[in-house]
Amino acid sequence: MRSVVHRERNKIYYRALHVPIWIWVFFILPGHLTYALFLHGPDRRHWIWLAVVVAICVWRGFCGRLPGVELRPYITHFGVRQANLPYRVACYTAAWIDLLVPFTLNLIGLVVAATTGVWRIGQLYAGLYYPLACAVVLGTWLGWTPRARRWTDTEGSDWAWFYVALWSIVPSELAGWIMWRLGSRLGLAGAALAGARLAAFLVVAAFFFLLGFLEKLGRTKRYYAELEAGAGRRRLSDSQG
Repeated sequence: MRSVVHRERNKIYYRALHVPIWIWVFFILPGHLTYALFLHGPDRRHWIWLAVVVAICVWRGFCGRLPGVELRPYITHFGVRQANLPYRVACYTAAWIDLLVPFTLNLIGLVVAATTGVWRIGQLYAGLYYPLACAVVLGTWLGWTPRARRWTDTEGSDWAWFYVALWSIVPSELAGWIMWRLGSRLGLAGAALAGARLAAFLVVAAFFFLLGFLEKLGRTKRYYAELEAGAGRRRLSDSQG
């Protein structure tokens, strides 16, 4: 067991800064709306959905029922087995959908475009977004989704893998977009441009994943309670011997 939080209460600014994060998480959760937003810009549907999300998140934040917005930290020690709270399960499941599903669809789309020269991301979002989102929900139900499990005793490694995913996916998506913007200036088009975007996407994702795996990035240091327990038993055995 390792202590990770020493404060008794979360400061108001700390709680307030987490509310916009969860507003964004749930705002981009409906894949068809998010795809339409980036393709055509906001329309009436987006403003209605944003108003609904803001109202619910502000209400839940005021009640202290969003991760990071609680009056007191819920997880103060890694390795302690306690029931995960339903709102934490829901919020982190949504966050994983936001991370994994667009990353997977963009990767598939770039591979298809690089090999065929045809950009089919619209069809991929229409046909695969919600089945993949349901797969993440199924992973949560089976107890596989980090930070959204039924118990919090694995939080010491789960939160690290969550940040490894953040560090890997967000820069890779940005790299693919930058290469798309630079492609026309470099004289690239069609399959050649898609290939360059795919290369930038994969290289950046692999680079940051490696740094996160090696625990060289912020919040990626992993803690495993069973390893610490094993080391403690070995030390006790050595001292007795």
